[in-house]
Parts: sequence; structure tokens; C-alpha cells
Amino acid sequence: MSRETAVPLLIAALAGALAVAGFAPIGISALAILSPAVLVLLWQRAPGARPAALIGFAWGLGHFGAGVSWVYVSLHDIGMMPAPIAAIATLLFCAVLALYPAGVGYLHARLQARLGSSAVIGALCIAPALWTLSEWLRGWIFTGFPWLALGYAQSDTPLAGFAPVAGVYGMSFAAMLAAGLIVCAMGTRASPPSLRLRVACAGAFIALFAAGHALKQVAWTTPVGPPVTVALAQGNVPQSLKFEPGRFEATLDTYRRLAASGTATLTVLPETAIPRFLDLVPPEYLASLEQLARARNGNILVGVPRREASNGNRAVAYTNSVVSLGMAPHQSYAKTHLVPFGEFIPPGFGWVLGLLHIPLSDFARGPANPQPMQLGDSLRVALNICYEDAFGAEIIRQLPAATLLVNVSNVAWFGDSLAPDQHLQISRLRAMETGRYMLRATNTGATAIIDERGAVTARLPAFTEGLLQGSAQPFEGATPYVRAGALFGDGPILLACLALIAGAWLLHRRRRHA
Repeated sequence: MSRETAVPLLIAALAGALAVAGFAPIGISALAILSPAVLVLLWQRAPGARPAALIGFAWGLGHFGAGVSWVYVSLHDIGMMPAPIAAIATLLFCAVLALYPAGVGYLHARLQARLGSSAVIGALCIAPALWTLSEWLRGWIFTGFPWLALGYAQSDTPLAGFAPVAGVYGMSFAAMLAAGLIVCAMGTRASPPSLRLRVACAGAFIALFAAGHALKQVAWTTPVGPPVTVALAQGNVPQSLKFEPGRFEATLDTYRRLAASGTATLTVLPETAIPRFLDLVPPEYLASLEQLARARNGNILVGVPRREASNGNRAVAYTNSVVSLGMAPHQSYAKTHLVPFGEFIPPGFGWVLGLLHIPLSDFARGPANPQPMQLGDSLRVALNICYEDAFGAEIIRQLPAATLLVNVSNVAWFGDSLAPDQHLQISRLRAMETGRYMLRATNTGATAIIDERGAVTARLPAFTEGLLQGSAQPFEGATPYVRAGALFGDGPILLACLALIAGAWLLHRRRRHA
């Protein structure tokens, strides 16, 4: 490989890795704009579509290799997969994810060459549109993995104002547009930008952030009913011991003690807080939790697997569920969006079970359109389990009926890594998009209360046992994202991206026939 080829690839990989620092827990959001700006600049200097694809792949490998390295922890430390195989599997997973920015680089170069577009059109229209479409595809193909979408890194910047309007992918578009404006203002030695263009780019950059700031001042939803006192339990049960038969009674005692130590109307226990099928849990234990809830005129939400049985005791299906106990009629929610290999085994991959030691790894899916739990006159709770909250278009299926969002998770699978803070950032975006409080009850962290604007109002330290108590205000109404998404999901921002590409094509045709 020549030096002329290797240097751009190395720069791209380093820039991709550096972009991870723009996300939680480090949170230097500017890096998640400057890094894509470097990538677009490298694409514009690439001699063709294939070199541009390689540059995109290098950026993606650096980005995902640094940002989702916690997959190795899940496979090896928790899943007991042999270290070499876990390392190879993690690398292959990151390489697959890197194909998306590679595809953007390839199409960006082809479209810009085919349409004869200027570097300005490429940076401000084609690159943001293709990038946003690729992030959406990454969040959909093979059940989706939308982790580290660029928009998440802007959760504490003015660009967060676009969340309730166009969702996280709208924020990703805005971030790429900001990156494109930087590229256009810089130009190249061979084609330096005019002073007029630089002033225009600077003005557009300021206007973009000003628009986001203005949107952040809008109250898209309104409070309904009184605030609700809440308590979120964090049992800190080690994943290595969670399903040990001799540990079961200790786990039950932990969560009963935590639930009893609070005084809240709504208490939430994390995902699979009870690590045994609901029908095998001692009835007196469930009765004791229900009695606690009724004594406070409230309810307890419990993460527990449920099963349907036939032909004696043979289980035919089981679900990752949350059940309610207390004053409201008993209700349940079953997880719909399952984790491949962690919660279900794709057809043809049964052999993986011989390498992984993961209990309950073949769940059935819950209903595609669940209804919120009715826990009070104005308290209608939209449940989601673990990484279901990474899919904004699925969360809003329970809106605008729901007045409160609740996520229960067990991120112990990823140890002391970047994953818990990244997941918390994802939950914050769901609160922003919907204009609803989000409560997160987790086994090891990050257990938190998030307000309707995405701000964390309270949080427990990770890897500690505790009960997070506070209050949450139910909200009603619909943000533009919820209103449009109820019919089209992320369709509006995707159509806008397709329209930009079509507009570039029409502009090319008009110029050619002029």
C-alpha cells in the first residue's frame, strides 16, 4: 500500500475513534462534528469511489472499534466465549458496522461525479442526506443497531432542539450539515473558498445552531395531573451470579428490601429483577410486593420472564416481561424488539449456543403495538425493556396516549464499559423526542430520572445497590416527531434526505440542458 493511500486511511481511522469522545460519558460534542468534517474532506480529496469507500470503512472501523468495544465484554466476560473467538467476533461486528460509512463514501463519490455537483453541493446536500439514510438503515437491517448515531452526541448542544421535531436522525442530519459547512469554509489548497462563501458558511453555521436553540425553548407538551413520587431499584446483582440457583432467594430479598425502603407511589424494579419464570416465583413473595404497593396506594413494576405452557410443564414460549402489582388491575408488557443472539437465535445460527452460555436466549416477541399500562387517571406508562429505547420510531407507538416512559434494563452484560453511559444518553433522546419523563431502573447502572427535556434530574452511582427516589411529572400532547411518526415513523426526515438527493439530480439536469 502506497503512502498516498495509507495516510488518508490512518487519518480516517483516528478521526473515527476520536468521534467516540463526543458521546457519553466523555461528551465533547464538538468532536462528533469535527470528525465527520475530516471524513467529508477526505472523501472530497479521494481519487475515486473505491478509495472513498475505503476511507469510510477505515473511519467506521475506528469509530465502532472504539465505541462498541464492550461487545467483547458481553461475549467473553459474561457469555464465556473463548477470548480469541470473542475478539474475532467483536472485530467482525465492527467491520460490518463500518460498511455503512463505507457505502456512504462510495455513493457520495459516485453521485458527485455522476451529477457533476460542486464540492459545496456534495458537502451540504449529498453527504448529510446519505449519512442520515445510512444511519436509519443501520438501525433497521438485521433487526437494527442504531448505537452511536451522530445525533446522540449533540444531546447537550443547541442541535438537541431538533429532537422533538425530527428525532435523533434529524439531529444526525444537522450534525453532518454543520460538518459540511466547516468543510466548505475550509476548502482545499487547489480550490480555496471565496470570502463570500466563507461568510455564507459561517452565517449558515450560526443560523443552524440558533434555530436549534430556538426550538429548545418551545414547550411541545404540557403537564397533566400531579407529579408522581417514584422509586427506582438498583440491585447490583452480578451477572455471573444472577441465574445461580443458590442465589435466587438472596436476589428476592434484595429487591423486596429495596422496595420496602421507599415510600413512592410508583416503584420500578429492573429487567429480569426476578430471574425465574413468573409461574415459578413463590406466590407469597408476589403477594408481599403487592401488599407494599397497596399500602402506598400505588403500584410496583417488576421485570420477570413469563412463559406460556402446554402439554404438562413443557414451555412453548417465554417472553422478557414487566408485570404490574398493586392498586391498578394486573397488567403486563412483553418485549418486542429482541437482541440477536442475546434474546433470540437467528435461523441457522443454533451452533452459537455451544459457544455462548447465556440463560434465556430464545425469547418470543411481544405484541407489535403494545398499549400503555394504566396505573392512574393521568398515569399511563409506556414500558420498554433494555435497548428497545434505542428505537425511537418504536417507542412512539404508545404515544401520545402514554404520559410517562419507563425503561428497565440489565446492562450488567457490558460490565464497567462505555455502554451504560451511552445507553443513558440514548434514553435522554427518547425523552426529548416525546416530551415525556423517562424513568430508568437498571441492575447495575445507569439508574436515573430524566425530565421531559432530556435532563438527568437524579442518578444512582453505578455498581452500587440502592433505591433512587424522586418525582416525575406526567405529560400529555404530541411533539411534531410523535405526531408525524405515529403514521410514518422516521419517514419525514428520510423523505427530506431523498428529496435533497433528487434536488441535486434535477439541478444537474437543468445545468446540463441549459
